[in-house]
Amino acid sequence: MRNLDEVNRALQRIARGTGIVFTGTVATMLLTFLSRVIIARYFDRYQYGSFTLTITILSIAMTVAIMGFQSGIPRELSRYRMEAPEKISALISTALLMTSVTSLIMTTITAILAPHLGLMLNDIYLPRTLRLASPALPSMVLLMILVAISRGFGRVRENLYYRNILSPLLFLTILVAGLFAGLGFTFVFIAYVFAQFLTTGALAFEMIRLGFLPKRFTFDRELGKELFIFSLPLLLTGILDYVMGWTDSIMLGYYFNPDVVGLYNGAAPIARLIPLFLNSMGFLYIPITTTFFTTGNIEGLKKLYRTTTRWVFLLTFPVFVFIFAFPEVTIGLFFGPKYVEASTALRILAAGFVFHTLLGLNGMSLTVIGETNANLIGNFFASVANVVLNVLLIPIYGIEGAATATAVSYIIANIFRTSWLYKKTGIHPLSGSYLKQLFVGLGMIVILKLANVSVSSIWAALGVLVAFFVVYFALILVLRSVEKEDIELLFAVEKKFGISLGRLRKILERFA
Repeated sequence: MRNLDEVNRALQRIARGTGIVFTGTVATMLLTFLSRVIIARYFDRYQYGSFTLTITILSIAMTVAIMGFQSGIPRELSRYRMEAPEKISALISTALLMTSVTSLIMTTITAILAPHLGLMLNDIYLPRTLRLASPALPSMVLLMILVAISRGFGRVRENLYYRNILSPLLFLTILVAGLFAGLGFTFVFIAYVFAQFLTTGALAFEMIRLGFLPKRFTFDRELGKELFIFSLPLLLTGILDYVMGWTDSIMLGYYFNPDVVGLYNGAAPIARLIPLFLNSMGFLYIPITTTFFTTGNIEGLKKLYRTTTRWVFLLTFPVFVFIFAFPEVTIGLFFGPKYVEASTALRILAAGFVFHTLLGLNGMSLTVIGETNANLIGNFFASVANVVLNVLLIPIYGIEGAATATAVSYIIANIFRTSWLYKKTGIHPLSGSYLKQLFVGLGMIVILKLANVSVSSIWAALGVLVAFFVVYFALILVLRSVEKEDIELLFAVEKKFGISLGRLRKILERFA
């Protein structure tokens, strides 16, 4: 009974936090999408592809500079708050000092390599745009570290207000103002630098006000070494994540040109909407589940993992069905008709990302139990497969080959992570009720495709989608795939948002 109460309390905390994080994630994706749509529609496909390549290279440089600390700091802060709170100040200042140095180094390297990268990727704009954008790197790294510190204290507001909303909002605002003033393509990157700098400055002041930053900065060699050793696999994992996520764009630039990269990135950002709920649920997952693991409550961790996985899939499935069933309508809605020929690539990417979602927070769970090397190994195999498949498929199939390589790499990584997690803890997401949800959903997608339903407008697509999910949820209830933890999550949602879900709760209780 005690174990069940602990799980229920943890589910309520995650549900409350997920509401905040989900709001922020939706805001980020909406604002980022608006920025990308404006750039894609205002400039030509070649320039949009060049923008994508610039931000991709900048993000890879940031991943190296941050050294995996964005995941290592929340875990270490959670641990030290329990075991040695007197070391927290030294841990924070050490992390800030280390990443300040690495961010300046990566800024210099990026600026120096810009002309060579432009030649390699057949991009005439890249030497200038990369040098214009590279000064954003220190601000990007500091922003991530400050958010990681607040996350280690179990807070989500700083991530919501600053990283999720303020940063993309400032970029969008400055971008639109510059375009109205008649400024050209290079202004896009100046706007990006200013947005990052202003956001990081505002968050730094807020963190000082909250008392999360030390008044005196000291460097603790032992703490730095410990944090670096723990985070090193996370750094390598992060780099390999970018290999899986962005090798397609880089190699399309290498084999073709930024115009093809721009076309492909009419599909890729839409497919990346699919893990929206997974990422939102995961923000508080590490600090909360670390407590379960450090107290030896593996059964509680198992229940938490399974429940969050089921709910993530249930919330994600409508997004996936819409994108997979109606890719032309989806791309046309966001990026316009000149990107519709990327619809097959979008469908392939959607399949890969939904598989990534349906196995749950396996990578974060491995981090919690200290098996960061498993994430590294899994990403390594997946990244090798990604590169090899890109080399083999892109010259023949173009953007569809790139999409296939990315989808396969995500499938390989998630199978490996889930297998390793099961081997070490006996935890896996495939409960009986979850399998029912999966098989019913898969069967209905097959029926939808065999029926060859086609639509010409967004409203017709939404109408088909509503009918699809009325039948889907009815079948889930009839097959009794509802569990007690699901009802507890509804309680948490009611408390958080002050709404009454009594009727829905009674329906679920009836079929539990």
